Amino acid sequence: MSRTHLLFRSIVCTALLSAVAASAQQTADPQPSPVPQAILSAKKVFVSYAGDGGGLFPRIFSGNPNRVYSQFYATLKSANQFELVSDPSDADLVFELHLDVPIARFGLEGTDREFAAAPEFVFRLEIYDRKTHYILWTIDQSIGWADLQKNRDHNFDGALLVLMEKFQQLTGKPITPFH
Repeated sequence: MSRTHLLFRSIVCTALLSAVAASAQQTADPQPSPVPQAILSAKKVFVSYAGDGGGLFPRIFSGNPNRVYSQFYATLKSANQFELVSDPSDADLVFELHLDVPIARFGLEGTDREFAAAPEFVFRLEIYDRKTHYILWTIDQSIGWADLQKNRDHNFDGALLVLMEKFQQLTGKPITPFH
């Protein structure tokens, strides 16, 4: 056999072996992870507000510090999918809602412009099994920064709505948006 013919065969064999290896490495999309049964079967929920780190209301977002909790609670209540209880010991699940703030890196002193370079604020919903106190699931949603407060408020409302939509996707239970 000629040297060119051997080189050609080597290239073809290498290409075929690479194709077979790549095909073997490709797998079908993995099945979605199962949602904990405690989330799917929950009837009673206690909503806990873990706060925002302080100083955001009314300077960064309009309203008062209870705005996060009030809007989230009103949305859950209007959906009528869970009985909202006032004592965590009566609940199947505890929803702990946070508004994470980049305070460690950016203080609240000075102007609002300090936050323009900050990471986005994030809503975090941690879903706990009340009996075991284990976190069953966490859902995060960023709040996009805006220079004008009315736009920040718009982003705030939109991000909270998306958080609720993510929760709906997780549970399959429809959630009516807040007003």
